[in-house]
Amino acid sequence: MNRHSPRILYISEPWTHGAHVRYLNVLRALQQIGAVEVVMLSAATGVTDPVSEADSEVNVAYALETQPRPNTGLIAKLTFTFDPRTDYPYARALANEGIRRVVRNLREFDLIWFFKQRAADMFPNMAWQRSVLDIDDLQSTYERTALRLGGALHRLKALRGLYIWRRRERILAKRFSVLTVCSEEDRAYLRKMGVDSRVHVIPNGFEKTSVEPVRSPATPPRIGFIGGFDHLPNREGISWFVKKCWPDIKRKVPEARLRLIGRDADTFRELGGPDVDPLGWLPNPSDEIQTWSAMVVPIRLGAGTRVKIAQGFSQKCPIVSTSLGAFGYGAIDGREMYVADSAQAFSKACVQAICAPEEAGLMAQRAWIEFLDKWTWDAIRPRIWAAAEDCLRLNARQWHSSGSIARVISPSNGN
Repeated sequence: MNRHSPRILYISEPWTHGAHVRYLNVLRALQQIGAVEVVMLSAATGVTDPVSEADSEVNVAYALETQPRPNTGLIAKLTFTFDPRTDYPYARALANEGIRRVVRNLREFDLIWFFKQRAADMFPNMAWQRSVLDIDDLQSTYERTALRLGGALHRLKALRGLYIWRRRERILAKRFSVLTVCSEEDRAYLRKMGVDSRVHVIPNGFEKTSVEPVRSPATPPRIGFIGGFDHLPNREGISWFVKKCWPDIKRKVPEARLRLIGRDADTFRELGGPDVDPLGWLPNPSDEIQTWSAMVVPIRLGAGTRVKIAQGFSQKCPIVSTSLGAFGYGAIDGREMYVADSAQAFSKACVQAICAPEEAGLMAQRAWIEFLDKWTWDAIRPRIWAAAEDCLRLNARQWHSSGSIARVISPSNGN
């Protein structure tokens, strides 16, 4: 490694399964430009610990426990609603000793990279020099989608959340040197709110397979979904699909089966139905996905972009998605995937994918070509380096005299 390469502190909560692809690939990209140490903020029990998978790739510094820090009482709730600088918006916080330990060592690092805003907000609402905040999911976008679902009380709660998070997001540029989001749409959204400087786009992607995938759709035909069922947007979306779309598909294609991959797929009774197969978590789902006539992404709640879209592209699997599910991929209905938002249109697209396999296959081939150009981590990695370099340039230190990151990375690192 070049003697001028930076020291990077990577601060994160343990990832849930859906975030592990981004977590590890951002981490690997940062390791190619400097020495990375991880501070892991503990989360709820039962969450996968990424250190076990990544410990051969990263120097783990230490782990810190978080604790509940709810905003209870009328005064605290009013303060949290109207003051965007209120501490601990996720109602969890590091103990004071943990905060002191991190802050005490900050001078040792040229760059502090926060994986997700939630990790940064386990600390007090402070300004961080030499920092990158990888937002990934904008919380105000989540609240905005929640406005369309549920009853009056639910919508009132979402309106309050939207008000709170928009105001908090407007001041992020004052707290962190550089911000990253996962789509051009999210960057435009932040600019519309007045955050118009130092916002980089780092898309969500997926690993390119070692060989070009070959699909082998099963008989009887299969429609599939992949995602953690302990994640509310996944659970809400697939529940809507099972209740509103699946009966119509079964009327038109009686032999069709629905295959569900993901944690806790077999624990929700509302996901039951005729010819629904909950497969649970699969360590390598590629072989299963290659048998599907289509992957469904019926997401109606959430923020950011869905990694499962890039995963479907990587397997040449035809995709039927809602507009929100396809958010950030620039997809056009009928070009890279079918895009439909009503239950009737969504069901029709699924039937089309089954009954017109050649058309669906051509669509998936176009998505595969787009995937190779934009959504592999090989294609995305330079964007990570650019965000880091922007931060280092803003906060120039001795190492910067060696030049840009592009020259610091050696050929042995795969650049």
